[in-house]
Amino acid sequence: MDILELLLIAAGLSMDAFAVSVCKGLSVQRLRPRHYLLTGAWFGGFQALMPSIGFLLGSTFEQYIVSFDHWIAFVLLAVIGGNMVKESFDQDGECHDDSFSARTMFLLAVATSIDALAVGVTFALLPDVHILSAVSLIGATTFLLSAAGLKTGNVFGLRYKARAELAGGVILILMGLKILLEHLGILAF
Repeated sequence: MDILELLLIAAGLSMDAFAVSVCKGLSVQRLRPRHYLLTGAWFGGFQALMPSIGFLLGSTFEQYIVSFDHWIAFVLLAVIGGNMVKESFDQDGECHDDSFSARTMFLLAVATSIDALAVGVTFALLPDVHILSAVSLIGATTFLLSAAGLKTGNVFGLRYKARAELAGGVILILMGLKILLEHLGILAF
């Protein structure tokens, strides 16, 4: 997996955190540097931690699933992406309060990074993924996009939340399809 593919996956995974950050930014009247650091650290940290855990789980069971691993990767990415696309059309405008407490941020970070756990399992099934580089890139991308989401929400409101979720979902579905087609020998990159 090359750097561009990893960057696309990182951006796709970051869109849930971006969307929640937009809501956080909307609910805070005056952003301070600590808000950016807290949001980026919680979301970026968990987006790096979860694929690491998923990678360990996937590596442990790889021998049992190697013959159909490309289907697992495709299904996981398609389901995650499809859910994000579906959520992008949800019109409830749900936003969270302005709390940056450890409890609140922990719950939001876990909720936005569950899909990264499944992607970590996918990484374990692919032969050319350097996990340390992958999780570092995912964490850094999420850190930056979460901080940008905070500012976007504070300035523009909910205008970009749905678009971000839609874009992230489409990216993950396309990456899953690419993995499947490559393993089936239909697509050669």
